[in-house]
Amino acid sequence: MTREAGQQSRAEADFGKFIAFRVGGQLYCVDIMSVREIRGWIAATPLPHAQTFLRGVINLRGDVLPVVDLACRLGFPMSEPSARHVVVVLELPGQVVGFLVEAVSDIIEIAPGAVQPTPEVASAVARDFVRGVVASDSTMIGVLRAEKLAPNNVMKLAA
Repeated sequence: MTREAGQQSRAEADFGKFIAFRVGGQLYCVDIMSVREIRGWIAATPLPHAQTFLRGVINLRGDVLPVVDLACRLGFPMSEPSARHVVVVLELPGQVVGFLVEAVSDIIEIAPGAVQPTPEVASAVARDFVRGVVASDSTMIGVLRAEKLAPNNVMKLAA
């Protein structure tokens, strides 16, 4: 291995891949390593007395999958799902959760140094959900802490 190839490998290792999607008219992303699959929207079965952001549950090949309306969870108005909406299924520590988003836009690479901290003007809840922001062309992308967005008390699913 040449020295240049070794340097290139280290540089590539400094990048993380993220899946970007639109929620509440804004762009957000999560680490692609937590994404299990992306599927089209199907109506969820509501759960009685569930938190507002929990759309309900769907059958995912025999497993019960809770579906979180990510717009509502982030404090935006509740989504009105259409054929363009998708559910991003994430495998998180101790559970598998679906997040309803408007659309998946891209797979992006982010260098660790490119993530800027969440601004201090944001609420404590926003800072808890959003790890930081990344400038991409003329827009900002929020880097989410998916494990903080999951409905931990609703149900635990085995992966």
